[in-house]
Amino acid sequence: MTPTRRKFVHDLCAGFGGFALADLLGAAPRGPHFAPKAKHVIFLFMAGGPSHMDLFDPKPALLKYQGQRPSSVDLRTERVTGGLLPSKFAFRKHGRNGIEVSELLPRMAAVIDDVCVLRGMYTFNPTHTPARSLIHSGNIAATRPSMGAWISYGLGTENQNLPGFVVISPGASASLWRSGFLPAEHQGTLFNQAEADTTQLIRYLRNSNMNPDAQRKQLDLVQALNAEHKSGFGEDAFLDGKIAAMETAYRMQFTASDVFNLKSEPEQTRELYGTGKYADACLIARRLVERGVRYVHVYYGAGQVWDDHAKIEKNLRERCPDMDRASAALLSDLKQRGLLDETLVVWGGEFGRTPVSESGDGRDHNPYGFTMWMAGGGIKGGIAHGATDEFGFKAVEGRVSVHDLHATILNQLGLDHEKLTYRYAGRDFRLTDVHGNVVREILA
Repeated sequence: MTPTRRKFVHDLCAGFGGFALADLLGAAPRGPHFAPKAKHVIFLFMAGGPSHMDLFDPKPALLKYQGQRPSSVDLRTERVTGGLLPSKFAFRKHGRNGIEVSELLPRMAAVIDDVCVLRGMYTFNPTHTPARSLIHSGNIAATRPSMGAWISYGLGTENQNLPGFVVISPGASASLWRSGFLPAEHQGTLFNQAEADTTQLIRYLRNSNMNPDAQRKQLDLVQALNAEHKSGFGEDAFLDGKIAAMETAYRMQFTASDVFNLKSEPEQTRELYGTGKYADACLIARRLVERGVRYVHVYYGAGQVWDDHAKIEKNLRERCPDMDRASAALLSDLKQRGLLDETLVVWGGEFGRTPVSESGDGRDHNPYGFTMWMAGGGIKGGIAHGATDEFGFKAVEGRVSVHDLHATILNQLGLDHEKLTYRYAGRDFRLTDVHGNVVREILA
């Protein structure tokens, strides 16, 4: 190294000691377009498409016309389907407004006054991969930035020691939390639940070869060399992303271990959530937003868990108890801590299920009408918005598209979905593309 270069690196290192690199790269909070109702989002994603007729959208007409196929349900389905299949589960009214909830979800029923049930959801594709890409990124193409990346880009992170966009999953596709054409530092960071121990969700979190001071000096040198390289070759978004990732990784060593140490939670809190990966994920999500993480995406299980083409009664009876318990616990815990008002919780899958049967005891994919719910973050609680037809096949009232959902989520964060844009390939892109309207009827 020449004397000039050595001095350059020395000066950079001296100036970088303890510097806020994320600020230089634009990951610091930028500020919303207008006063936000929410600061954080937790998206509870039920991959595969949960059945709304069996959970949140009772349809007594299915029993009346069981086995028949009226012309109103003669819609195109992905697979061959038969006649109308009634739900095996009883519904009862709950809360101050008498919202009907399935017997499968007693704990969600107990907190329904904090929940807005969106019964008029619809989407545009009946196949898992494109429909899942659509609800994650607003587009069926597997190249666009995910919603978490857009939110990170628009607002940055409140905690420079943790990523602004975190994914908790036992094995979903990395394309679902991509940053796409947005700067690389906005890509989601995976906390992999394939690891049995919650303290091991991030691989290589601890450096056993160097103490923190030695790591800091080494990282400052590497960052200085990266900065020198950048000064000679110009802007490089990929390099910026690597620089930011290294800095975040260093800082996470001293913060993430605490986040994942669920043993520090009181026993009554652990009991509230229950056991299992989804329960742990919901509890970790609360701990993350408590520490300023902007967007947390939680996957229930690995793969298309809620894809009940057969044996739907058996599958739901086995699967719903832990989902119901942990989801309701998350709402109760956030509320008890004063965090629900500033945390928007969203629940749902990429589409719903058909009221007509498949394989005799299953349901096919249904993009025409399904249910999601939202809670906290300035959303009205204790209401059911929208409706499907008498059989639950198609949204007919208060219809909410995936783009409308995205526009509403951004709105609660103080972001105008038409103004949150990024210039790429000669035009301005946005999460909602040229679609989307804020669902103002559900706003508190």
